Amino acid sequence: MRVVVEAASLNVSSGGLPRYTSELTQALARCFPDDEFILASDQPFSMPPDCPANLQRGGGPRSAAERRWWLWGLGREAGRQRADVVHGPDFAVPYLPNRPSVLTLHDLSPWMEPHWHQQAQRVRRRTPVLLGMGIATMVVTHSESVRKQALERFRLRPERVQAVPLAAPSWLRPVECRPARPYFLFVGTLEPRKNVPALVEAWREVRREADVDLVLAGRRRADGPELAAEAGLHLTGEVPDGQLAELYSGALAVVYPSFYEGFGLPVLEAMQCGACVIASTGLKEAGGDAAVYADGTAALAAAMRQAAAHPEWVAEYRERALARAREFSWERTARLTYQVYEEARKRFGN
Repeated sequence: MRVVVEAASLNVSSGGLPRYTSELTQALARCFPDDEFILASDQPFSMPPDCPANLQRGGGPRSAAERRWWLWGLGREAGRQRADVVHGPDFAVPYLPNRPSVLTLHDLSPWMEPHWHQQAQRVRRRTPVLLGMGIATMVVTHSESVRKQALERFRLRPERVQAVPLAAPSWLRPVECRPARPYFLFVGTLEPRKNVPALVEAWREVRREADVDLVLAGRRRADGPELAAEAGLHLTGEVPDGQLAELYSGALAVVYPSFYEGFGLPVLEAMQCGACVIASTGLKEAGGDAAVYADGTAALAAAMRQAAAHPEWVAEYRERALARAREFSWERTARLTYQVYEEARKRFGN
């Protein structure tokens, strides 16, 4: 099989979309060495590091017409590459259904609270049309909850929507470290949906009783919360991948209070490093029984107090986290995604 995967997300330095595109395509190439996987985009992008030989760079637009990438360019590049399937990992597929296609619908946040995605107008307009007209042969979500939401909102045929869970990168592992000071940790883009102000307020309450810092690691989106400097609060900005394992491993607990997620990849990343995780209840498909769930400032503060006061409780959830993370892998994600590609080929035109 030859699969063209749209790679514009690899132009972004951090976040769930580039992680998904990079890890998935590398795992596909490793698991299916007799197949060819081609990354193509109208945007400049970096290839994933140490790619298998069957993960290759495709081309971009070759004419003015092809600069209309989703209308003409991507479809024509797929034709030049003799693709059997085109995969759009970011809410879109080519507008002209000339071959089987798979659309990844990460979540329904663009259609929920408008202030969560002020720059997502194109997604809000385009994706419902692609789904409603059946242009995407198959749809991938990352959780059963999003699958059910998609079926209801877009009136999709159930057999054309498949939930495929994500995984943490294999290079994330527990690291022995002794931080100078205890800290709670949040990793992710600082944006309205992540509910970071509630976390900061909960930490302030805990800090009245326990001498513990808060580290916020991630790039701040233009509409993200503006946080004034204060003692114990550390905004690191974007953190290189090579530093993540130590950051996760050294945390007293990783706190992820997001209002809404399609899956919650940082939860699994933290768990694979053996971190105690406190998360909002919407992330149960990722965390299972290995996380502590809390919604709202008061509940977050209560869970964080527990972590600060009871090391044996933290140790128990660290063990649970490692066991939970072992249930997921990018190889599993790749093999399930490959099954969706095969299904798209069977269903195309039907």
